Amino acid sequence: MSGMVMNLIIQLITGAIGGNAAGAAAKSMSLGTVGNTIAGAIGGVGGGQLLGMLMPAMTAAMGGQDVGSIVGQAVAGGAGGAILTAIAGFLKNSMGGSASS
Repeated sequence: MSGMVMNLIIQLITGAIGGNAAGAAAKSMSLGTVGNTIAGAIGGVGGGQLLGMLMPAMTAAMGGQDVGSIVGQAVAGGAGGAILTAIAGFLKNSMGGSASS
């Protein structure tokens, strides 16, 4: 499996985890389990790609398969997922949508 595909999988999974964690931590911004997972996965990929642009050495070493690169992608994915979920939940609430339980 290529390094790029592996990084994408890591970003999707950790983004979904980060999105669900953000939804659980801030119930008022939760989009529901499915919404948190989808927003988190999208945010995770965005966060991981942003990390790759800002710190190319994180993804370049050994095709992106060394421990530092994997941890960096996981942290960026989780953070990106949590941030995008919180933003989407805030926008939903500010537009008059009700929070999901």
